[in-house]
Amino acid sequence: MIFRSTSSRTARPALRRVRTTAALRPLRHRLDPARVEEIPFRTSDGVRLGLTRVDTGDTGRPAVLLLHGHTASADMFLLPETRNLVDALLDDGYEPWLLDWRGSCRLPYNETGGRYTYDDVALYDIPEAVAHIRGRIGERPLFVVAHCIGSLTLSLSMTAGLVPGLAGVVSQGVFLTPRLAGRTSLRMSVAGELLKTRIDHIPVDFRKVGLWSKYTPLFALAARRASCPDPTCQILHHSAWGTGASLFVHENLAEATHDRLAELLGPAPLWILPHLRRIELARSVVRWHDTDHRYRALPQNALDAAARIDTPVLLLSGSENGLWLDSQRLCHEVLARRQPQLDVSYTEIPGYGHLDPFLGRGAALDVFGHILEFLGERR
Repeated sequence: MIFRSTSSRTARPALRRVRTTAALRPLRHRLDPARVEEIPFRTSDGVRLGLTRVDTGDTGRPAVLLLHGHTASADMFLLPETRNLVDALLDDGYEPWLLDWRGSCRLPYNETGGRYTYDDVALYDIPEAVAHIRGRIGERPLFVVAHCIGSLTLSLSMTAGLVPGLAGVVSQGVFLTPRLAGRTSLRMSVAGELLKTRIDHIPVDFRKVGLWSKYTPLFALAARRASCPDPTCQILHHSAWGTGASLFVHENLAEATHDRLAELLGPAPLWILPHLRRIELARSVVRWHDTDHRYRALPQNALDAAARIDTPVLLLSGSENGLWLDSQRLCHEVLARRQPQLDVSYTEIPGYGHLDPFLGRGAALDVFGHILEFLGERR
């Protein structure tokens, strides 16, 4: 009798597909596709970004540029499951523009491709997007609403004088004076040193990495004492990519938004941590590149150059911001003392965290009114 032997090896899981091209993942929205103009946009240092304009049919409207945070994307302003910020801007008579800068999860750069620092965003991405928009809108007012690292890098562009003449800026979460919780700063430093030889980014979608991966201990750590069973929610809400911070108030998210977290927030690159640590330790937005002449246009310390800010600024923050804590209140106090001539105001949103002022199901009622009031007084 002939016996057929079978291999003892188990089938290997399919390799995770990682994007290696700069093709943009499609935006999700409920707008008429004919109104959404995707503009081919490449910076002068050769990086392809995403720039989107929502056509209103009215060429007289003020324009508003929306800047997402790191690992997020323009999708955070276009949530189809709720009334989003783009909806509110359109109804209030504005023309929205959305920039997916090189830290967007619609682009592959956080996982693959050339590495960058926040200097690159401040020197190339934001000023060149603003220049392109101004070439299209002419003399119409241009506002900016910026979130998290989008706001932090915008502050560096502004204090460098690279985006003069903005009609107004709304900064959400953090601006010139970043402040993290002590444990978050410590974990960021320790993790950066311990993990940098093993991994270069921290994913958020457990379904893509699988159970038997080098990322499993990070997800297991995030799951400790977590009330939500979703691994993506655990690593974001309870851990903020392993830092121990919280990115949102869980109850503020609609179920549909909660289920899309892995789409709305992508992997966090660990190689950006040295610049972020330098910024946090300085309690100010500081330049990373000290010897490369290309970055000399940026100030070494944005807070020291704050006198160059030539536009009104509204600092927004949720009262429960578990990432940047009271950075915005601190910024308002510091600027009021050091640069009293600046037009800077501060508004705190009760019951909101870091991301939910844009992603929250009640943000249209609780948050957007503050933004629209600020813009309306200056249009």
